Formats: sequence, C-alpha cells, structure tokens
Amino acid sequence: MSIAANLIRPVVICGPSGTGKSTLLKKLFVEFPDRFGFSVSHTTRAPRPGEENGTSYHFVTREQFLDLVKADGFIEHAEFSGNMYGTSVKAVEDVKKGGKMCILDIDTQGVKLIKKNHPYLNPLYVFISPPSLSSLKTRLTGRGTESEQSMSARLAAAVGELDYAKSGAFDVVVVNDDLERAYNVLKQVIIDGKTEAGDKLPHFEDK
Repeated sequence: MSIAANLIRPVVICGPSGTGKSTLLKKLFVEFPDRFGFSVSHTTRAPRPGEENGTSYHFVTREQFLDLVKADGFIEHAEFSGNMYGTSVKAVEDVKKGGKMCILDIDTQGVKLIKKNHPYLNPLYVFISPPSLSSLKTRLTGRGTESEQSMSARLAAAVGELDYAKSGAFDVVVVNDDLERAYNVLKQVIIDGKTEAGDKLPHFEDK
C-alpha cells in the first residue's frame, strides 16, 4: 500500500452542492487551525472569482488530469457537468506529513470509489444534508453563478446523492438547517467523536 495506508483516520465530507459544506469546513479550520488539513482537489474546471490555484483547487488541463489517472495518482476521481474532479494520493499524504487529520470534500461517486478501492483508509463518512430540496434550490439560486442548465444538473445530482445517503452509506448525517446548530453538531462528531450526535436524514417529500 501507499503511505496513505498509514494515515490518521481521515474524515470524508459529502453532500449536494449548495448545502454549505465549504462554510462549515471554513469555521472548523478557523477554530482548530492546527488540527486539520484540507486535501486540495484537482479539477479541470475554470477558477471562479476569488479562487486561487493550489488553495481552492489544483486547476489543471484535462490532459494533465488524465495523465495523473493513468499514473494511478488519484484516490478517487469523477466527472460532473463536463469537468473532472479528483483527490490525489499526494494531496492526502501532504496533510499527513503535517501531522494533521485530513478532511476530504468529495461527492458520492468519490465515496463509492474509496469504499471499493481504498477501504484501508477507513474514513469517517459524514453527509451534509439540506433540510429540503426547495431550500437547496434557493441556496443555489442565491449564488448567482448557476445557469439554468447547471442548476438542473446540480439538483438532479442532489437527488441521486440523497438517495445514496438513504442507503446507510454514511456514518453520520448533519442537516444544515441552521448554520450554528449544524456546526455544533459537526464539531461534536469530529472533535469529540460523538457520532451519535448526528441528525436523521430528512424525508424530502418535495423531491
């Protein structure tokens, strides 16, 4: 196995786009700056305003991405809306070398790949859920960055991710109905190890 086999148990954060994962993780990193390291993913999409290469993502060409795939350089990778995303072995190992717990922010395709191909990582799987699909649509609309086509794609993807979450694939669910409440739950789960503090997955009748 690679060095990744000897990692401190990482935490996988998953959930539909627009659920506030980035905001929750930012709060966690600000409060505990020396405890966690964020695995910086690779992507072939263009940077959004304010995003920095090497910090937000490693922005690469499709050719560079595929070269890493051929070299078995990714723990997981997936394609969404024409863009490729991946978590490299090196990105996770870089966090470990700093003596920190690695946080992985990936989608359900990535979760399935880790479960299938890298079970030795034994991560804590945490699903960040919206309280409803209508609230998720409102959040995505509020970004002002989504076209009608990408909005439809993200909502369709969200339905698939929520269905996967219903299968019991995650150790913990955190419903982001209120940022401070959700953050306190996430903190209990990750910092205190109280996985029983998690929420129940909503029924999503408005699906």
